[in-house]
Amino acid sequence: MTTIESGSQMRELKGKRALVTGGSRGIGAAVVRQFLDAGAEVLATARSAAGTVPEGAAFVAADVRTRAGAEALAAAAQETFGGVDILVHNAGGARPGGGSSAIPDEEWQDALNLNLLASVRLNSLLTPGMRERRSGMIVHVSSAAVPTPVAPFLHYTAAKAALENYSRGLALELAPFGIRVNTVSPGRTATPGGEATREQWARLDGAPDQGDAAAPSETGSVVPLGRDGRPDDIANAVLFLVSGRASWLTGSSLAIDGGEFHRG
Repeated sequence: MTTIESGSQMRELKGKRALVTGGSRGIGAAVVRQFLDAGAEVLATARSAAGTVPEGAAFVAADVRTRAGAEALAAAAQETFGGVDILVHNAGGARPGGGSSAIPDEEWQDALNLNLLASVRLNSLLTPGMRERRSGMIVHVSSAAVPTPVAPFLHYTAAKAALENYSRGLALELAPFGIRVNTVSPGRTATPGGEATREQWARLDGAPDQGDAAAPSETGSVVPLGRDGRPDDIANAVLFLVSGRASWLTGSSLAIDGGEFHRG
């Protein structure tokens, strides 16, 4: 565990109300835990309560891939807390396909709904309250793989690339209202969802040989820093971005990947 616990940082989110999508496991659950430790009230959401929702967080099941799901979640946040000060869009993912021509239309649409439009819809529902209060923090979780897309995940990385572009534009739009918007882009991180995706990719017929660039180092990891990321590695960055320590930071995209996507 690498949760920040020292000094004034320990309760730096006291009085803040946070909503974390995909908050029942992996990176999302780590973000929820760190927000709770920092004094925030937290509402976690996922399609189901699979995994363990950190103790102390409220939970509501919602499918953010749909407009109706986003509206139900926004209503739940309003009913639970009376509004949201911090919004973390962590829900995301896609099933790997065999390449651009082998990924069916419905999976492209599903990837766009989950990895892009869920954020667009939920932001449109919750930022009006932030505008009125002239304060708010939004973090979108993208992927460090965006600059180096591979065929089985083109629908996923294309949606995340669009999310990053949208984030930059939204940051400029909302900055005059005191609302900050930033993006974190995790690399290979040890989470249940990430492991399941890698197993699915390995089972694809004709899965490409990733070559020397993905060869394990002497430590047994494909990551230059010698290990896969941990959920708290990403949560640490999210906590920083929503804290007062990042009060002059908006429109940024922070890659947290141990150097994995910076080899060449």
